[in-house]
Amino acid sequence: MSPHVLIVDDDPVVRDFLSSFFRDNGFKASVLIDGMHLDQMLERERPSVVVLDVMMPRADGLRALAALRAKGDDTPVIFASARGEVGDRIAGLTLGADDYVAKPFDPQELLLRIQTVLRRRGVVSAGASEARGCYCFGPFQLDFDARQLMRDGVRVPLRGGEFALLRIFARHPYRVLSRVLIHDLLQADGLECHERSIDVPIWRLRRVIEDNPSQPRFVQTVRGKGYVFVPQHEDGAEGQVAGNVLSAG
Repeated sequence: MSPHVLIVDDDPVVRDFLSSFFRDNGFKASVLIDGMHLDQMLERERPSVVVLDVMMPRADGLRALAALRAKGDDTPVIFASARGEVGDRIAGLTLGADDYVAKPFDPQELLLRIQTVLRRRGVVSAGASEARGCYCFGPFQLDFDARQLMRDGVRVPLRGGEFALLRIFARHPYRVLSRVLIHDLLQADGLECHERSIDVPIWRLRRVIEDNPSQPRFVQTVRGKGYVFVPQHEDGAEGQVAGNVLSAG
């Protein structure tokens, strides 16, 4: 069954755009124009996740979430708001939001955050391969279950942080991931990490998997945007997922 996202936003352009985007990515999507009747909506249907705007007339997102959590409803909620200051993020997360993205945002980033929240809640999200089995790229084979990396059949020493980072890249190949998003995904995997230190684990990972870390082939820098994982074999074929890999959609 496809996961279901409920979009709560007073802007019809945002609602229509996100609805189409999520349906194109294998989700079921429904909309609500404000937060006043969110609890009633959730009584009628149970979405997998709610994307909730903060600044809305009548009942804003913060009040709607507070009322929801007060009733004991633990439906995953991701705030999407133009109010992206640290204080606003802290307020939303303190009330029980699962994540917070600031407008304007890349819909692909929102999709990745939703997939991460659903994975953390034990739901396999649309368009995402669960990290099980083995992922092959170049001469490497990444074993998710054994948490180890092999190169041409020989085990390569890998620290916990390096494994977590490589697993994130393997889950999201060919997608530019910002430093902030990588930081949040690492934290979602239970690894303490500060945004300013992202370049350090990237450098460490490159020393493990790149023949020439100063000219990386797999983990490439996109100037001003972040990093992208390019899992191509020498013959040009894309990295493949092998073994028991679960996917939905």
